Amino acid sequence: MSFWHALRALAVLVVMTGVSVARADGLKGEIAPTGKLRVAIAISPAGGAFWCTKTADGYAGVPVDLGRAMAAQLGVSVEYVVHDNSGQIAEAASTGTWDVSFLPKDKERESKMSFGPVYEVADATYIVKGGSMVKNFATLDQAGTEVAAVNNTTTMRGAQAHLKKATVTGYQTFEEIVWLLKAGEVEAFALSRDQLNALAKQLPGTRVLDETFKKTITATAVPLNHPQSLAFVTKFMTDATTNGVLRKTYDDNGLKETPIRTQ
Repeated sequence: MSFWHALRALAVLVVMTGVSVARADGLKGEIAPTGKLRVAIAISPAGGAFWCTKTADGYAGVPVDLGRAMAAQLGVSVEYVVHDNSGQIAEAASTGTWDVSFLPKDKERESKMSFGPVYEVADATYIVKGGSMVKNFATLDQAGTEVAAVNNTTTMRGAQAHLKKATVTGYQTFEEIVWLLKAGEVEAFALSRDQLNALAKQLPGTRVLDETFKKTITATAVPLNHPQSLAFVTKFMTDATTNGVLRKTYDDNGLKETPIRTQ
């Protein structure tokens, strides 16, 4: 190779390296503008593929582990932005308070944020209070019956569409509804079956109904107009599904029997 050919090759390499660095810096500037990856999470007593739990030294859950792995890949630290429910996360999408989240999606939320790959599809149903005479959806859907749901969530909207006679009331926190159910103040609680099965173990006498009224689809999400962020989380989740990272995250959070469902 002549001197001039070598010099030209070196110049191309320098340019390409500069482009790669610029792209990396551009991604970090968009997805982690504060220098940290701020991951929006919601807290419940049961945890799961969407919900997280408070621990003695921080937080635990599938979104917690995935957010930490994303931050490590970006080369930044992670910060968890805690909310009471997914409705709060959705409402905060345009405020600049979080960078990435993992939450149930529906048409209403697609106007507020951009979604990446789906990583969980769960059945939504109801748990009824101890001593309830309700046996199925037909006996639940009666005038004067109050069904609780977490406020402004996809499950709440699904329950409102499903029940024609019963009243669906939204409450801000998971814990508040658990207290009302335990006290017998509400007849039932609408949520995903995995969460309700875990809750039933904590509340003897309660019962999870066998039927399903909707499928809850959970995916990674970023604020609107963040194309580099969306491309990053899409590739990250696609890779995590195929290389075993997502499976390990499930297993590490007590979901060894839960299959990964991507639609």
